[in-house]
Amino acid sequence: MRSLGRFVKDINRNKAMLLMVLPATLWFICFSYLPMFGTAIAFKEYRNSGNFFTSFMDSKWVGFDNFKFLFSTDDAFVITRNTLLYNIVFIFIGLVLAVAMAIVLSEIANKKLAKWYQTGMFMPYFLSWVIVGYFVYSFLSFDRGMVNKIATAFGMDPTQWYSEPKYWPFIIVLVFLWKSLGYNSVVYLAAIMGIDKSLYEAAMIDGANKWQQIRNITIPMLTPLMTILTLLAIGRIFYADFGLFYQVTRDSGTLYSVTNVIDTYVYRGLKTTGEIGMSTAAGLYQSFVGFVLVITSNYVVRKFNKDNALF
Repeated sequence: MRSLGRFVKDINRNKAMLLMVLPATLWFICFSYLPMFGTAIAFKEYRNSGNFFTSFMDSKWVGFDNFKFLFSTDDAFVITRNTLLYNIVFIFIGLVLAVAMAIVLSEIANKKLAKWYQTGMFMPYFLSWVIVGYFVYSFLSFDRGMVNKIATAFGMDPTQWYSEPKYWPFIIVLVFLWKSLGYNSVVYLAAIMGIDKSLYEAAMIDGANKWQQIRNITIPMLTPLMTILTLLAIGRIFYADFGLFYQVTRDSGTLYSVTNVIDTYVYRGLKTTGEIGMSTAAGLYQSFVGFVLVITSNYVVRKFNKDNALF
C-alpha cells in the first residue's frame, strides 16, 4: 500500500508533464506497439477472407517460407547490396556535410542573411518525392531536359539518362543530400548555438584561430549528438527511402541494377503477386537486422565512451 501511495503521489506531482507526453505515448501505442502483433503474418500464408482478424485466423502457418521466397530469387543479393551501400554513403557523407554546413552557418556574421540561408536549405526537406521526381525529370529528360539542352548547345550528344545505370548512384546521392542536408544541418546548428560562448572567448584569449576553435571546441561538443544520430541511422540501414528510389528514378526497369532496393522490390512484388506475408517478412527482417545493428553499434560506442552511447 505504501508503494501504491507513493506511486499516486508521483503521478499527482508530475501530472502536468505526464499530460504533455500523453499524446505522443498514445501515438506510439497505437501505431508502433499494437501493430507488432501483425508481424505474425510474416509466418502465415495470408489470404483475405473477410475482415482482418478472420483472415488472420484462417490463414495457415507456413513458418519461414515467406523469408525463403524473399531471398531465394536472383535479385536478393542486388537489393541487399544496394540498400546497404546507399545507406552507408548517406549516413557518413550526410554527417560530414551536415556538420560542416552547420559550422559555416554559425560563423556567418550577418544573422539575417544566415536565416535566409537556413530557410533556403530547409525548404527542400518539405517537398514530396513526387515533386522532386518531376524536378529531376525536368533536368534529365531526353528531349526537354535542361542538361541535354545545354549539352546540345555545346555540340555534345544528348544522354538517355533514364536508360544509363552508371550515372544513377551519383544522381541518387546528390538528390538525397540536396533534400536532407538542410534539415540535418539545422539540428547540428541548434546544438552549436547551445555551446557556452565563454569557451570560445577563452580560446581566443589563448590565441586559438578559428580552425583550432572548431577542432577543439565545436566538434568535441557535437560528438555526443553526432554519435546518437548515427546510431539511430544505423538502425534503419536496411530501410531505403521508397520515394527516392521509386519516384525519382521513374521506376525505370533499365536502372534496377543500381536503384532496386528492398522496399521497392517488396512493393513491386506485392503489387504483382499480392503476397502480404512476403512483404511482412521483409519488414520484420529489416527491423530485426536494424535492432541487432543498433545494439552492436551501441555496445562498441560504450566500450570507448559511455557518455556518447545511446543507452
